[in-house]
Amino acid sequence: MESQREPGEIQVLDPQTVSRIAAGEVVERPASVVKELVENALDAGATRVEVEVTSRRGTITGIRVTDNGSGMTPKDADLACVRHATSKIRTLPDLLMVQSLGFRGEALASIAAVSRLSLTTRKAGSALSGVRIVNEGGEVIERVECGCPEGTTVEVEEIFFNTPARRKFLRSLPAEMAYITGILERIILSRPDVSFRVLHNRKTLMSGPGGSVHDAALHLFGTGVGCALIPLDFEGAVIRVEGVISRPSLSRQNPYQVFLSINRRPVQSRALSLAVKAGYGTLLPGDRFPVAILDITIDPHLVDVNVHPTKREVRLGREKDVKSELSRAVETALKDMDLTFGACESGKASTQSTISLASGPPAYHIDEPSPATVAEPGRSIRSDTDRRIRQTELGLSAGTGGQSPVPDLEVLGTLDNTYILACPRGGEDLILIDQHAAHERILYEQVIDAGEREPECQELIVPVSLHLSPREAAILPALFPLLEEVGFSIEDFGRGTYAVRAIPIVLGKQIGQEGVREVVDALLSGDVRQDLSEKERVLKVIACRGAIKAGTPLTGEQCRSLIAQLRRTAHPFSCPHGRPTMVTFKKRELDGLFFRT
Repeated sequence: MESQREPGEIQVLDPQTVSRIAAGEVVERPASVVKELVENALDAGATRVEVEVTSRRGTITGIRVTDNGSGMTPKDADLACVRHATSKIRTLPDLLMVQSLGFRGEALASIAAVSRLSLTTRKAGSALSGVRIVNEGGEVIERVECGCPEGTTVEVEEIFFNTPARRKFLRSLPAEMAYITGILERIILSRPDVSFRVLHNRKTLMSGPGGSVHDAALHLFGTGVGCALIPLDFEGAVIRVEGVISRPSLSRQNPYQVFLSINRRPVQSRALSLAVKAGYGTLLPGDRFPVAILDITIDPHLVDVNVHPTKREVRLGREKDVKSELSRAVETALKDMDLTFGACESGKASTQSTISLASGPPAYHIDEPSPATVAEPGRSIRSDTDRRIRQTELGLSAGTGGQSPVPDLEVLGTLDNTYILACPRGGEDLILIDQHAAHERILYEQVIDAGEREPECQELIVPVSLHLSPREAAILPALFPLLEEVGFSIEDFGRGTYAVRAIPIVLGKQIGQEGVREVVDALLSGDVRQDLSEKERVLKVIACRGAIKAGTPLTGEQCRSLIAQLRRTAHPFSCPHGRPTMVTFKKRELDGLFFRT
């Protein structure tokens, strides 16, 4: 009988197990395969790269990457799938100066360990024949001489055929395609000089013409974004920055369209994204981010690219100086530009008023402050606010059915058209209510209460046209059934363009292209890995967008109606995102602030 190994006994793992473990770090999903193969093509000096993804029955079945780079000799091709065999570095000092996208010699070996990989290559300037090597599960099963053009073609099939657990936990086809297009967007924008073509089942998904970064942005995002981009070219003491940034009129709710590369390597860095936003100063609201495509050139000695298995993150020396100069680069680019919101950016003539300065008496009148405690808004604003509040009054259910945990409140006034000042009737405490958060909670519970009823929607007089990036266009179709369930009507016009014909009624009648785009951005820009259910996320976005905004004047009657509705909700003390709807200042706390005893 074979003896049992003692617990805790150390042993050396066999090569096959080592390969599987290493492959699990490098090859997370099909998008990882695409990333590694395209990076190899760029390192080979390719000026033209074609990526084709094939799928069947909702599963990715194959990936092929073809380039016109330098290719490989038969001898190099034999070593290409050997772990830690690389042409990028030779010694440890080379690692400190690495500028290629790959350098560890792990990618092809890791991919081959979990798939069937076919490598066809011919060295540029060599004989007419090349070599084809087929590797399955880390073992070479075929090697033949063949005719092929200069460059390299790598075909990967049966991904994760020998790791069923990894295959089981892959996401839906739209989600996996979104990962692939998201990675390729970043690569194309970091290397706009290279021509790219990306296909899915022989249908072109995206392309890069091989020109300037502005050309690449136009191909990926359309003229709506392209017309709003301005050039940036800055050289500081530590970094050089080149690329394009958006005018303040084009912004997003989060930094998912801030594309950064360091020495032409795509990277993700929240610190650098915030530095880009800081360069806008007060030109952008605090909760908005620009669209930016920037390449940062820096001394390789100041960059450590060997800190993450997939090389998504880098560590920077003199990071404080880098962030400071990046902010200054953005500020300098914006400084002398005409930032007027133009027709090209909106797709139609601008409706914003033109401000002109002229001599003589001012052409406006400043009203003296009213002695009333609650601001009285203009008729149009009051009418829209009345409609929103009446709508939630009619749609809200009876609430908890018992006594509300929020006491009966008396409205004292408003602060900065954002907070309602109130106190309990007969009480002494002061309560501040965030009008947007409160109405957001009311709207959220209203759309939740709608349940399985027919969604309340309104058709738009003029459909809103949206042009989405390839990554966004890969995600949106999967959301169509859910969006229709809550009141949207969206039609595919082809080539990344969609027409929005109807919207949930809670979003209001005055919503335009920017409003619809804001809702879609919020739905598409989230991480597809998040645990939050898609429907819950959609409902939260609708509630947030349809709620009364901070800065909207409310009359006394509107304040009282809003409080009455909030008291009838099941969870009146926080908005759907977890922010508080109200804050209480106890009288004893106020007395303490004035040193009263």
